[in-house]
Amino acid sequence: MLRRQPHRGARPFTFPAPLRRHGPLAETRQRGDRPAQDQAGAPDLRHAGGGTVTAALGGIAPALLEDWFRDRYFAATTDISSSGVRNWALGELRELLGVSVAELDGLVFRDSPSCGRQELTDAVADRYRPGPDHRVMVTHGSSEALFLALSALLRPGDEVVVPRPAYQSLVSTVEALGARPVPWELAPADGFAPDLDRLAALLGPRTRLVVANFPHNPTGASLTPDDHGRFLDLMARHPAFLLWDGAMAELVYDGDRLPDPTGVLPRAISTGSFSKAFGLPGLRIGWCVAPPDLVRDMVRLRDYTTLNSSPLNEFLATAVLRGADAVLAPRLRTARANLDALLSWATAHPDLIDCPRPRGGVTAFPRLRGLDDTRRLCEWLADERGVLTVPGDCFGHPDRVRIGFGGPTDELARGLAELTRALRAR
Repeated sequence: MLRRQPHRGARPFTFPAPLRRHGPLAETRQRGDRPAQDQAGAPDLRHAGGGTVTAALGGIAPALLEDWFRDRYFAATTDISSSGVRNWALGELRELLGVSVAELDGLVFRDSPSCGRQELTDAVADRYRPGPDHRVMVTHGSSEALFLALSALLRPGDEVVVPRPAYQSLVSTVEALGARPVPWELAPADGFAPDLDRLAALLGPRTRLVVANFPHNPTGASLTPDDHGRFLDLMARHPAFLLWDGAMAELVYDGDRLPDPTGVLPRAISTGSFSKAFGLPGLRIGWCVAPPDLVRDMVRLRDYTTLNSSPLNEFLATAVLRGADAVLAPRLRTARANLDALLSWATAHPDLIDCPRPRGGVTAFPRLRGLDDTRRLCEWLADERGVLTVPGDCFGHPDRVRIGFGGPTDELARGLAELTRALRAR
């Protein structure tokens, strides 16, 4: 079993002097080459070989989930679709965390450092305890962290093992970069539980990266603590990198959250977000924990896009992480109660619903019996009843819907009642 490396806090991220203009990102790797490692086993992000890498991000596939939400999200009166908990108001946060108006008034709107203010990167490191050789980078939500990490790490011809079903960004970005997604099937017959033997069979000489997001969106599946240990042991034996999407990490119902893999794996990358468990999607703050060379490459990419995050948002994010347990506890209590209500509803309607139990997160992915394609039903619910769900074709399973249960309990009850009536009226 791997041992967690000693935590030494977050070190300030500093660039070598002078910053190389032609570093790991500027080089290429021949199709099929395996990532190199140094003699000590630490990751080497350099890519051997010649040639030119041509990005194809302009041709990236439409984001089906965002297209679905674009207008409906703001028009819905009953939301049982979302993958996060009920959103906090600023006044609620200020009262809960003891943030004064004077502190907010004292903020100066200058640029933040490229990797985020030191107070915030320290707070991330203190809670999630990465290994001593990893660095924390603050990003515009975990979506930017994922996008930058994939763009910095992958080259055409690389193979990337990704769970299926999956959050689309984890697949479409890989494809747009010229890499090849290799689906790690989470089988409905297994309740979408991850099968590590199935994963092991997918790893090969071209595998550059394995992506894992547990608790899983949209199914709520996760790894048991024992399987988590087996998973990390498997990754330690293979030269591929691990990208651990920890957006749902705090939303667990059976024991403690799974430890962040960056604490034990030198080739691990993890991302996190304030959008899901913390109920702060509008804060647009996330983070990435990664080896220093990869962070350096991510910063180089970011220099052409968002540059840095807002000092106001980073100040609030720091306060939230320092008071994380107080912020998380009431929302997690509601999510647990709502999960029980959701499963009771599914049990009461076995002729309509087949709903695997989520082990984490605040989404379920039930099959609606008798429907091969749920999109028209979801459209009718949204347009005629103001009830927002997510059709399963956004995740490659058209016979299912994603139901979010992280919001207010009465809203969940209203949405499920409308869904039941619609199914009975078919």
